[in-house]
Amino acid sequence: MKSFSLFTIILLCIAILLIDILAFYWLQSITSLIEFSLLKSIIHSLFWFFTIGLITSVIILKATLDDINPARKQLLISSFYGLAISSFVPKLIFVIIISILYFTNYLFSESESLIIVPIIGLFSGFIPFFVIVYGVFIAIYKFKVHLHTIQYNSLPKAFNGLKIVQLSDLHLGSFNYRYHRLETAIKKINHLQPDYILITGDLVNNYAWELRGWDNVFQKLEASKGKYAILGNHDYGDYSKWDSERAKQDNFDAIKQFYKNIGFKLLLNEAEIISENKEYIAIIGVENWSKRPSKQYGDLQKATKSVATIPFKILLSHDPTHWTEEVIGKTDIALTLSGHTHGMQAAFKYKNLEWSPIKYKFKHWAGLYKHKQQYLYVNRGLGWLGFPARIGMRPEITCIKLKKYLD
Repeated sequence: MKSFSLFTIILLCIAILLIDILAFYWLQSITSLIEFSLLKSIIHSLFWFFTIGLITSVIILKATLDDINPARKQLLISSFYGLAISSFVPKLIFVIIISILYFTNYLFSESESLIIVPIIGLFSGFIPFFVIVYGVFIAIYKFKVHLHTIQYNSLPKAFNGLKIVQLSDLHLGSFNYRYHRLETAIKKINHLQPDYILITGDLVNNYAWELRGWDNVFQKLEASKGKYAILGNHDYGDYSKWDSERAKQDNFDAIKQFYKNIGFKLLLNEAEIISENKEYIAIIGVENWSKRPSKQYGDLQKATKSVATIPFKILLSHDPTHWTEEVIGKTDIALTLSGHTHGMQAAFKYKNLEWSPIKYKFKHWAGLYKHKQQYLYVNRGLGWLGFPARIGMRPEITCIKLKKYLD
């Protein structure tokens, strides 16, 4: 909430209140079917107790945000995101559905609509509520492995069958030191037996202290040939207030040191040349590059300078917009690995169709994309930020096998 003005928070609270007034109006059409007046009163009282309590808590939290311990602040903000959305969205759907059914009234007679319409409306609210609850408590930890095989003419024969596991957007602060939550993910990764493990940014939400104790977890990751990482926009500390530039730099240095502690080489606008049987590929890592006014730390020209003659290049770049702005059609980079979008942590999926509102902000927001012979993969993220849930957008472990076209 710190990034929103008090005026914006008040507008949000007014929206919550208006939806709740409409929801309560229609709720009364349902409770009117209950004969016991005491039960009606309890239901009505609980409804408004929750609404007033939520709005009051949100305003108080905003007003006192600067005085709250940063660790507790992250937990509170995430919790209130969850409460607000799990309350607002089901009620909004409930109001829309029951209003449409009532005012169109094509399906039922007048006597039937007095009972059937409220019941359908009630279920229309309960279903999204349970979906959100599932996303908060279960789906958020149901790590999914996405397997892809990509074929190239330019891949050196010595690297045919190379297996890469990509992780992104871990946001470890959101796990609140619940180390056991990632044990399943670690086991899934090691079971894939990757040659390389690559992390494409946003290790933390803001602070290095979020990493306390996590080195014991990530030291268990196994890759036969190497582990590399880059930084994401949240890893620089740009979204927090600091007592001094020195404090911000110390935080940044601690995050970089963490990667060393867990055996990952952090690529800061630089490249690593990989040799196999006198053939070569390059793994390139740029610092975060996003469209302005966001800060652009990434320098692709600097990162690729030493590997211009390497025939096959893999780029790690946190923000997928970098691919369209500086990579495709301008470089010979074969594969770019990104993250950043989280797939908005919410999507609708049916068979091969996947849709999320995030597509209106990012052209490339989840999965594999191709432009001629250049590929981009956007990881959906392993952790979460803000809304503490995953709805139709499970946390992702990406496994990519590189194959060479054989004549």
